[in-house]
Amino acid sequence: MSTTRRAPAGLAGPGRRLWASVAAEFELAEHEAAQLAEACFIRDRLDQLRQQVDADGLMIPSSQGVRLHPAVPEIRAQQLSLARILATLGVPPLAEDSLPASRGVRGVYTGRGTS
Repeated sequence: MSTTRRAPAGLAGPGRRLWASVAAEFELAEHEAAQLAEACFIRDRLDQLRQQVDADGLMIPSSQGVRLHPAVPEIRAQQLSLARILATLGVPPLAEDSLPASRGVRGVYTGRGTS
């Protein structure tokens, strides 16, 4: 019997869409639901960061001259975190997310003496 979990409180549109698409397709254990919730909050954070860059521009003035918006490296870090969580869960990213292609999770142990 499959039961659909409710989305965590506080998710915005992008996070809710990610939750709905994954929860509809997969039956999640408690630890997987916790990972998915974190992925959904990251997805919302990415949307907020992108909106800020869109509003401010890619380059912004600073006391040291024109510099790259500080949200740009944070977007990259959040994208990697999201991609890793989704890869751990075995979930493909949403088409709207420009995430790096997953080649599987690094550091998966297969045991000693196996090849």
